[in-house]
Amino acid sequence: MANISAHELDDIKGERVAMAHYRGKTLLIVNTASECGYTKQYKGLQELHEAYSPRGLVVMGFPCNDFGAQEPGDEPAIASFCEVNYGVTFPLFSKVAVKGATVEPLFETLTQETEGDIAGEIRWNFTKFLVDPSGEVIGRFEPDVAPESDELRAAIEAALPS
Repeated sequence: MANISAHELDDIKGERVAMAHYRGKTLLIVNTASECGYTKQYKGLQELHEAYSPRGLVVMGFPCNDFGAQEPGDEPAIASFCEVNYGVTFPLFSKVAVKGATVEPLFETLTQETEGDIAGEIRWNFTKFLVDPSGEVIGRFEPDVAPESDELRAAIEAALPS
């Protein structure tokens, strides 16, 4: 299984964050975009954050401009958009590439170092990866799986720290 604990990235404010800092938590890693048909999923992601963060879930948004140039803004614009329109309080990170020659190493791990249905290039915004408390990637949910879906909620419930 692929483990994300060794990765470090910049958050939306430019501060370096080690994924190892989140050991012991269940993570939902999502590539996001502000001008996408799925952008309204920010609302559901925030609801997941509010419902499950007390039990150990951390939703993480990774803005991405790889699909249809649907994330054209810079980090301050993205942060403002998310806060004003969706009340986002979960961690947001600096804009990343999730495919191609400049893919962020975290997303290389998520898409290339995983097995089965988890592996494979990301095809659109709001693809979701579930990571267990030990840092192992255990699930992938395509953009059409809404945050409020029973499928995603059941997977989160099963992966929460005990």
